[in-house]
Amino acid sequence: MNQKIGIIGLGAMGKGMATSLRRAGYLVHACDVRPEAAQAFAAEGGVACASPAEVAAHCEVVVSVVVNAAQTEAVLFGERGAAAALRRGSVFVMCSTVDPNWSITLESRLAETGILYLDAPISGGAAMAAAGQMTMMTAGRADAYAKVGAALDAMAAKVYRLGDKAGAGSKVKIINQLLAGVHIAAAAEAMALGIREGVDAKAIYEVITNSAGNSWMFENRMAHVLAGDYTPLSAVDIFVKDLGLVLDTARSSKFPLPLSATAHQMFMQASSAGYGGEDDSAVIKIFPGINLPEKQE
Repeated sequence: MNQKIGIIGLGAMGKGMATSLRRAGYLVHACDVRPEAAQAFAAEGGVACASPAEVAAHCEVVVSVVVNAAQTEAVLFGERGAAAALRRGSVFVMCSTVDPNWSITLESRLAETGILYLDAPISGGAAMAAAGQMTMMTAGRADAYAKVGAALDAMAAKVYRLGDKAGAGSKVKIINQLLAGVHIAAAAEAMALGIREGVDAKAIYEVITNSAGNSWMFENRMAHVLAGDYTPLSAVDIFVKDLGLVLDTARSSKFPLPLSATAHQMFMQASSAGYGGEDDSAVIKIFPGINLPEKQE
């Protein structure tokens, strides 16, 4: 194929997406704030670029996989940003979890310079991204889809088209994050109670994962707790941000979210205690008087 496509951000998700695109035959140009990440990707067959502007100069489709709106702003409009280098008719695909209203405004800002935009948050985790099996929640104009549809299918097993203008993708991602954050907080609370009551943590995990109380988040994140391994795949501070966005979205329409508010406070407490950079399962560390499993060397 050798069609060129750009990836900005080679973190846990972005690296997997870039790998999936290469596997599908795309010539992938990539950059990251860590030059060594781009060089490592180049060693695998990609093309390393020094800046978002350099990626945009080579590619008519640029996929941004950074943490938040502020980083996306820097990718587009910061020093050596992509926006000035993107040609008219190019497509910018935004995969971050952001305020839906910000995404709606970004579509208008890029349209003023002839750049097409796809609101396209992602879900599924690093392993699913690397396998091309993640989920994308997308919204945008038909002409944007016409240019990027095949690439989306290369990166994701499920590509949901939720509307013909930006905003709907980010709104659905916000709802997903509401559930994800609440489920992780509830899983941590349940495991903490079981341990406090003297039940073996492995027994709790075995029973719950084979019972009606199980959830994907319990099964996935409490496995990290059992291993005593809080290496961040998705950090506590991600849910401080994402549940904050959930609450901001609801607050604007005066919609009550009592469970989300409680979960947000739990992640805030974990972050304040120094666990913000650890895996989000580390929210369990806010509970006093429990002996958590230790990591086996």
